[in-house]
Amino acid sequence: MDRCEIVHENFLSRVSAGNLPAGRAPAGPMPPDLAVAAFRAGCLARALDRQSRVMQRAGQGFYTIGSSGHEGMAAVALALRPDDMAFLHYRDAAFQIARAGQVPGQTPAWDMLLSFASSSEDPISGGRHKVLGSRALMIPPQTSTIASHLPKAVGAAYAIGAARRHRPEHAILRDDGLVICAFGDASVNHSTAQGAFNAAQWTAFQSIPLPLLFVCEDNGIGISTKTPKGWIEASFSGRPELPCFRADGLDLYDTFRVAEEAAGFVRHRRKPAFLHLRTIRLYGHAGADVPTTYLSREEVEAEEAQDPLLHSVRLLSQAGVMSADKALDIYRDIAERTARIAAKAVTRPRLRQAADVMASLIPPPRPCRPANGPAPDARAAAFGADFRAMDDPQIMSRLINWALTDLMLTHPEIVLMGEDVGRKGGVYGVTQKLIHRFGADRMIDTLLDEQSILGLAIGMAHNGFVPMPEIQFLAYLHNAEDQIRGEAATLPFFSNGQFTNPMVLRIAGLGYQKGFGGHFHNDNSVAVLRDIPGVILAVPSNGADAAMMLRECVRLAREEQRVVVFLEPIALYPMRDLHAHGDGGWMRPYPDPSRRIALGEIGVDGTGTDLAIVAFANGCHLSHQARPMIEAAGISTRIIDLRWLSPLPKAALTAALAGCAHILIVDETRHSGGVAEALMAHVAEAAPGLALARLTAGDSFIATGPAHAATLPSRDAIIAAAQRLCA
Repeated sequence: MDRCEIVHENFLSRVSAGNLPAGRAPAGPMPPDLAVAAFRAGCLARALDRQSRVMQRAGQGFYTIGSSGHEGMAAVALALRPDDMAFLHYRDAAFQIARAGQVPGQTPAWDMLLSFASSSEDPISGGRHKVLGSRALMIPPQTSTIASHLPKAVGAAYAIGAARRHRPEHAILRDDGLVICAFGDASVNHSTAQGAFNAAQWTAFQSIPLPLLFVCEDNGIGISTKTPKGWIEASFSGRPELPCFRADGLDLYDTFRVAEEAAGFVRHRRKPAFLHLRTIRLYGHAGADVPTTYLSREEVEAEEAQDPLLHSVRLLSQAGVMSADKALDIYRDIAERTARIAAKAVTRPRLRQAADVMASLIPPPRPCRPANGPAPDARAAAFGADFRAMDDPQIMSRLINWALTDLMLTHPEIVLMGEDVGRKGGVYGVTQKLIHRFGADRMIDTLLDEQSILGLAIGMAHNGFVPMPEIQFLAYLHNAEDQIRGEAATLPFFSNGQFTNPMVLRIAGLGYQKGFGGHFHNDNSVAVLRDIPGVILAVPSNGADAAMMLRECVRLAREEQRVVVFLEPIALYPMRDLHAHGDGGWMRPYPDPSRRIALGEIGVDGTGTDLAIVAFANGCHLSHQARPMIEAAGISTRIIDLRWLSPLPKAALTAALAGCAHILIVDETRHSGGVAEALMAHVAEAAPGLALARLTAGDSFIATGPAHAATLPSRDAIIAAAQRLCA
């Protein structure tokens, strides 16, 4: 008999015999109906854990993480409002069940069993994963999180205060609401969690509203590694701007009292707080994990003797709310009903086809109010002296600045955030003047932590904002890439499109910087961004394209709820010239605000049929420099600017290559794992037989000093490669 059945039999026999664990008498403000609701939620969570084992043994259920031992979270749920957004720990089935009881029309047992069975009728993920979550219950889905949901909880809490000042069209959180974020004691040690705690404290220290309740469910163990006794209390006692509340999760009355007190503090003071909730973990960590392989039998049995449901039976009896016999009847009835429901759930349809699995990668469009743009006088006032220079050719950084200005004037829900974006105006001046035009509420100077920047953006998007976070350099993204890969991009996938976090992530990157180099400030690897399903990657090569593509990126985020990365080539920010010093050949006038470059629309310059050069960003600039010498050798040339690196604009590229005898791909990313690999494969598949070659960067980091471009494609290398290919 496994531990799950042992715990079940122990509950039946001990309640029948009146052999209940000792503990404090029930005390606190919990009404009888809520106490019964908490107990019933715990019983259902327990029954679901048992049923998941039955389903797995029958081959009708799949990997799952149990909630047994964490039933106290039901009392936490009942101390909150059902419209308080909840980012949950994967052991929080009791929380979701208790909250479902607060909202009419919910069927938590049926919903969760459909999830256990991976049925396509699962109302949260559509059969893609066993997750907790519900749109009706304001619970965005979480998978097996290791603290990755904490940064976005900080962002969502910040968004409540921000929406009180500038309420977006699609805001969903109430002005007096709060956000709850739950996690295990082992997750506390993760750098992501520590960054989120620090960001919350940093924000509250400045008296910025942040109504966020952290809940640490301390069961004393992470998989097989014990948390040192007293570690959580020692770590969180006396933290500035993060008061710590302590409750016994085995005692539903104590848990409700303390959770209500902590929630009241957060809701009325608009400050974060930390609730340290003692729990236990019954059974193993997950699935078929056997706790007796790393814990002694005595330790396991001692935990099982403190079963929270046994404590609840004692407390309800002592409070005169419910007899032990009645509690036992409820437990049995719920277990039997759960088994009956499970028998039906396993017969429901499941996903079978790749297209069905992938259907929710792209979220549904969102109806938005028409964007009419600012009045001419307001626009002229915002731009100031810049208004008179718009007809003159400008460098890329300035045109991006003007595009951001127009977009923020048109869409008040846009918020920029990042290191140095406000007062300084960015390392390269791209966001200069924007703080004066739009204020610190919309130009947020953040702390130096990329995970917190992206978490802020994800959380604010949950409340209707269109965030435009900035990562200062592409290499810095790697500190926080899981916020995009594991959180932002997966949310519509695991919620069947019900939850989204649209954004436009601006990153300065790529190589060719002469005076400010090294691998931390020049990074030519975009593989991690191209490898994330559903994420759009845009890379302009000149200022006019940058402005028009940025407008499309905002449209994609605002109307189509997409996660978009706008990669700005640093070396082209100040680029003025093309062939000779002072020729101004790479500057452009500011395009009319109504003009956009649509997703998948590429640029084609020239009509040559001998050679097509396919490039992007700096490679496009270098190819234009090389073309006169290539054509002087008698090779008629066209240059194709990809613009969009993910998804690749395959149809447009194939059409643009038509009639060309030779194809040269100029790729400033690396030879291994670079963009050229996908382009070579596409051309070989779409137009087999064409003469095809690539020129890429070396498989190397980028150096500082005179060798800053030694590993990268150059004008002369493009000329030589073109001549070899066409010889």
